[in-house]
Amino acid sequence: MSGLSVGLQRRGVAIPLVHDVSLDVGAGERLGIVGESGSGKSLTMLAVMGLLNPPLCATGGSIVLEGKELLAGGDAALRRARGVAMGMIYQDPMTSLNPMIRIGTQVAEGLRAHGVGRDEARERSRKALIEVGLTDAHKVERLYPHQLSGGMRQRVMIASALVTAPKLLIADEPTTALDVTIQRQILRLVAKLQKERNMAVVWATHDLGVVAQFAHRVAVMYAGRVVEIAPTRSLFRQPEHPYSAALLGSLPSRATPGKARMNQIPGIPPDPTRLPVGCPFHPRCAQATQRCRVESPALTERRSGSMAACFVPPENWTRQNRP
Repeated sequence: MSGLSVGLQRRGVAIPLVHDVSLDVGAGERLGIVGESGSGKSLTMLAVMGLLNPPLCATGGSIVLEGKELLAGGDAALRRARGVAMGMIYQDPMTSLNPMIRIGTQVAEGLRAHGVGRDEARERSRKALIEVGLTDAHKVERLYPHQLSGGMRQRVMIASALVTAPKLLIADEPTTALDVTIQRQILRLVAKLQKERNMAVVWATHDLGVVAQFAHRVAVMYAGRVVEIAPTRSLFRQPEHPYSAALLGSLPSRATPGKARMNQIPGIPPDPTRLPVGCPFHPRCAQATQRCRVESPALTERRSGSMAACFVPPENWTRQNRP
């Protein structure tokens, strides 16, 4: 995607929520997108899938998949790509799965919507359930969502996303509601399937631990903007944006005493409809200068293949907020 923007239509005016997001992910690559709640992760993913509902809408930019422009092609182009070239795993399978429809029918739904016959769709959905570890697929496909555990429901969501063999898999906080053991199983499963199929994967999460285990590269979002893009190892070793450093600094470590106060980022994220002038992070940033208060920085190249939207390089940071 290039220059993707999302707005909220109100009285004929689009109030910007996501600003000029440019990201790319190649075949066989796993890209993580991190940020606090409200940073724009989910809106960006829904815009790519063409699933924004009014009054939300994409207000600009380009989405290219396998050389084909999707956004300019309107709803029809996105509908053709959705469920075939692109698949999505949602955050909460209990609300995403229809409680009144059997699992087998729901997994096969994407295939049926794109013209696959009933018998072939049933066979392929059964194979997809087995592929995600639900080996007793003949039994599972006859069940309803409430009859499955949380981990099983998430596997069903993965099967639904992968049954059409998409080139791009988008996951929006899919392990948030799962315990750590099941979360690891899901991450390993998706990584295994991604390698076997050479898929591109975009994984949106607020959990830096998930990103460290899973992603090859990371995009950090704040207030609807990408503020840093970096290889995962580079981000964790030497973040180039104070917000990234603050996120990492808020993580507990083995060296942290049991009753020690956790580090936290001061203040709260801004209202996306009322962003401050200048860099949107400057009211919470220990490194902010006068320039940050009046001018919004663009993403620029940094060391180790990173890009960051910050006027102050890490070597000039004060000790506060260093990782």
